[in-house]
Amino acid sequence: MDVIYPRCAGLDVHAETIVACALWEEDGHIQKDIQTFSTFSKGLGDLLEWLEEHGVTHVAMESTGVYWKPVFAFLEGYVDLTLANPQRIKNVPGRKTDVSDAEWIAKLLRHGLVEKVSSPSGYSRIAGFYPPPQKWVGQLTSEKNRIQKVLESSNVKLGSVLSDLFGVSGKDILARLLEKGYVDKDELDQCLRGRLKKKKQAVYDSLLGTLTEHELRLLRLLWKHVEELEQLIEEVDQHIDRLLEPYREEVELLMTMPGVKKQTAAVIIAEMGTDMSVFETPERAASWTGLSPATMKAPESERARARQRQSPSPIGVMRGGMVSSSIQDASLVPKVLVVGGPVREEKSPHRHCSADVGDHLLHDLPQRAVPPTTTYLV
Repeated sequence: MDVIYPRCAGLDVHAETIVACALWEEDGHIQKDIQTFSTFSKGLGDLLEWLEEHGVTHVAMESTGVYWKPVFAFLEGYVDLTLANPQRIKNVPGRKTDVSDAEWIAKLLRHGLVEKVSSPSGYSRIAGFYPPPQKWVGQLTSEKNRIQKVLESSNVKLGSVLSDLFGVSGKDILARLLEKGYVDKDELDQCLRGRLKKKKQAVYDSLLGTLTEHELRLLRLLWKHVEELEQLIEEVDQHIDRLLEPYREEVELLMTMPGVKKQTAAVIIAEMGTDMSVFETPERAASWTGLSPATMKAPESERARARQRQSPSPIGVMRGGMVSSSIQDASLVPKVLVVGGPVREEKSPHRHCSADVGDHLLHDLPQRAVPPTTTYLV
């Protein structure tokens, strides 16, 4: 079998250790050296020094969990890195230990049998900020619902009069209510805005409930948590806006697609990057984002994995935006999504939407180099 990379190494990365196997040819014989390194920063430095001593030019590792990310970021720029799909190189007889795992990966890489997995790592700084606010938004909604339930149980019917209990007027009324336990009729003039002033009597009547000290204390705690969550979400949104500044053109382009708002556009860039050449085909881009239709096989384990691939995540934000009601109209899709080709009349317009995003970025925008990444926030 042809040798593609004469000096290469395979890494088996774990939480605390990295098993590395280097292969090279000397005097017509294949030589190997296997060492174990710590995953601490000092250990990564020792690993890089060891690779340089052996003249290793290409390194491969499995993309399992998150353990590979700091190793990949540390070695990036020093050697040619290949991130391998574990499913493609597993189930091989004899792979029983970490040492044999690393050696097997090195052997596959030596003969060019390890297919690279796309890793738009330069954008992970954006992607890392999305799971927290998604959870916070869910918590915020839950806390608001709890506030409304406590008010209803105390016969405070404010939610029946106000269309948005947590709008500007609603927040002012709630703040005064929680401060004293009641709201004077004269104080409502300062709280109500716009057309709500015409409902002053109805708002006042809705506040004539009975709040016990226990309920007031619970409402104050919930209100404090709501304010904290809103502040955290606002801070993260502002930081994401700063991170997206270099990609303003891409964001504006993506927002021309029906159903894609700024948040969805940011997730697309964070998960896919802007260099679509790494995906080779639109279908691979769709697969990377988890938007490809799942293939249900007989074993339940396969179905479970399919459900995992479509679980709530940054990809869930993409799917939510892509399959929104505004993109269901197939007549809109060809006008917006097709680039450099005949009009596509897709029966299911959201099926290849991520591939169309790739077409947009690939054909409409000049390609930029992926920025170097030294810190992962995922």
